[in-house]
Amino acid sequence: MTNFHDTPWAQKEFSSQFLETADVLVMERRRFFEILKSLYSHFLEDRGEHNNVLDVGCGDGILTHELLKTDSSISATLIDGSEDMLIKARKRLSGFSNVDFIQASFQELVHSDIQLPDFSLAISSLAIHHLAMNEKRDLFDYIYSHLGDGGYFVNIDVVLSPTDALEKWYRSMWKKWMIDKQAILKIEVDCESIFQSYQEKGHYSKLDTLTSQLNALTNIGFKDVDCFYKYGVFAMYGGKK
Repeated sequence: MTNFHDTPWAQKEFSSQFLETADVLVMERRRFFEILKSLYSHFLEDRGEHNNVLDVGCGDGILTHELLKTDSSISATLIDGSEDMLIKARKRLSGFSNVDFIQASFQELVHSDIQLPDFSLAISSLAIHHLAMNEKRDLFDYIYSHLGDGGYFVNIDVVLSPTDALEKWYRSMWKKWMIDKQAILKIEVDCESIFQSYQEKGHYSKLDTLTSQLNALTNIGFKDVDCFYKYGVFAMYGGKK
């Protein structure tokens, strides 16, 4: 599996810059958060059970934080390969006592004997796309094995466009989004550098289509597999055990 330390996320400068500009870089980022909270409230919150959340590639913990604002009774386990990200996540979630943190890459998570309980919900955001397809499948399978019956997996991520024509359109939308958001939030980003990075071999060359990832989830055994929301190259998808 891809070594976490070979990815840009292992670089403190890269990850910190992303966090500072994420609302500009990620189209409809805040809407994705609202849809995640809606899914949680609709399917899990009222089951009469205590909900345990796994956040893989947690970054600064914003996904878990959004869920805890919806239901503070949640217990959460946050996993990331970056010590710096976990420091930020601990700071963000310092007001909550039912949260655990584990420093581990996806490789260490899948291939080691890290002991984890079953979870009601597994979530991830903009972390899994740097894995090759076979590595994604391994991670999806691992997540499936750690979900309780009726548990959900939700991934918010960048996906590969199915055709060049759509890719061109999506990039045009993405550029307009960044320009508009910069003006509103007064945060400057270099759009051309973002696109150049997006096209480079290595980190972004491992992008897979949404369809291939939905098929992988279905083949593993997930039910109700679907794309819950999509805007250009950014998608939110998942399924239920």
